[in-house]
Amino acid sequence: MVHTLKEEDVKFNPTPFDPKPKKFILWLFVVSSTIMFGGWTSFYIVFAASKGKGHGLVLPDVFLYSTIVLLISSIFLFLASKSLRNRELKKQKLFLWLTIAFGLGFAFLQVDAWSSLYQTGAVLVNNNAAISLIYIVSGFHLLHIIAGLCFVGNALYGAYNNVAYRKAQYKMEIAAIFWHFIDILWIYLYVFLLLNS
Repeated sequence: MVHTLKEEDVKFNPTPFDPKPKKFILWLFVVSSTIMFGGWTSFYIVFAASKGKGHGLVLPDVFLYSTIVLLISSIFLFLASKSLRNRELKKQKLFLWLTIAFGLGFAFLQVDAWSSLYQTGAVLVNNNAAISLIYIVSGFHLLHIIAGLCFVGNALYGAYNNVAYRKAQYKMEIAAIFWHFIDILWIYLYVFLLLNS
C-alpha cells in the first residue's frame, strides 16, 4: 500500500527549521569575499612595489565620514539584536530601520567620494592601476553593502510579520554576521588605502 502525503501531514508536521546549512553557505561567502579582497590588496602592494608608486592621492574626507556612518549602523544592528532577545519588538524594528537608513547613507557617501576623486582627475581608467583599485575595492564593497541591506531588510520583514522567535533570531543572526563583516572589511580597506598611498 502506497502512503500518500496528506495536506494535514504537511500542516501539522512541518519540516524542522535547521539554520545550519544556510549559515554555512554564508560563512563560505564571507571567506571567499575575504580572499577576493585580500587578493586585490596583495596585487596593490606588488604593483606599488614594482612601479615605485602607490595611488598618490589624498583620500577624500567623505571616506572617513562614510566609515563613521557604517560603524554607527553596526551599533544600531547590535541594538536590534539585543531588542529581539529582550522581546522588545518595537525597538527592534526601530533599530533595523536606523541600520537601513545609515547603510543607505554610507552608499550615498561612497558615491560622493567617487565624485570627489573624479573631480581631482583620478578616474577609473588611467595609467595607474593603484588609482583604479580604489574604485574597484570600494565599488565591490558597495555591492556587499547592498547585499547586507537585503539581509537587514529580511530581518525587518520577519519582525513585521511576527515570524516564530527561532526564525526571527536566525534572520537577525544572518544579518548581523554579514553586516559586521562588511563593516570590518571596509575599515580594513580604508586603513589600507590610507597607509599605502
